[in-house]
Amino acid sequence: MDQRTELSEFLRTRRARLRPEDVGLPQLGRRRVPGLRREELAQLAGVSVAYYTRLEQGHGHNVSGAVLDAISNALRLNEAERDHLRNLVRPVHRRRRSAPAQRVRPELQQLLDTMDNNPTVVLGRRLDVIGWNRLACALFGDFAELTRKQRNLARLVFRDPVSRTRYVDWEAKAADVVGYLRLDVGRYPDDPHLADLVDELSQASEDFRRLWAAHDVNDKGHGRKRLHHPLVGEFTLGYETLHLPTDPEQRLIAYHAEPGSPSADALRLLASADAAQADRWNSAAEAV
Repeated sequence: MDQRTELSEFLRTRRARLRPEDVGLPQLGRRRVPGLRREELAQLAGVSVAYYTRLEQGHGHNVSGAVLDAISNALRLNEAERDHLRNLVRPVHRRRRSAPAQRVRPELQQLLDTMDNNPTVVLGRRLDVIGWNRLACALFGDFAELTRKQRNLARLVFRDPVSRTRYVDWEAKAADVVGYLRLDVGRYPDDPHLADLVDELSQASEDFRRLWAAHDVNDKGHGRKRLHHPLVGEFTLGYETLHLPTDPEQRLIAYHAEPGSPSADALRLLASADAAQADRWNSAAEAV
């Protein structure tokens, strides 16, 4: 993943989504391609057309913070997009020589195990699923039965048919996942495993290729997801994302239902069914 190409395509797609009337400019002449022209964007940002053109061609060296802010304002970037632009312009190269696999601290896993009413997972780099509790397995599938390579949210969303059925609005979930991976491309430009993952999904999924080409980024910290489970049907859960202070490359995502709602009843039923199944397994093991 060439950083110059990433920078060029990101700026081009951000410019293409804006219309002159969106930014108070007159609609002059016929446009061969959608969006603002480069000269219009340069005018809004207060830079020369030649300067902006070089930046959009991937030449981001020596761009000042003030100019980046002006261009971000002109493109109406949100906070995640601004961070992504800064990372693409000033990539931080991290050489990872045989980096150890990410793991959840035992104390954090103990905390996950006590969260009986909240499906919870811990994601690492590249959306690897590195921690979970039993209710998360009951909801999304048993992560322990997967190989380390398979325990990746992007692979599950785009390549696992069962995981795909869990999301009522799969398109929105898929777009979120691609948006997270796009941010990681800016954060970790030298990560070969990330490049391999993007290449694998690009070859395996037309949906991934389409969403990846949009260059959208996403860093949602909370929201709601409509889910479907064969045991309890359709229900809605909120989620909260917590970045771990001691390891910012790990984030804990806990799902919750609105108290007293049908979704809370569905989640309780799922938890009860999982507990009953565990009791049956334990009884069978003791009998052996």
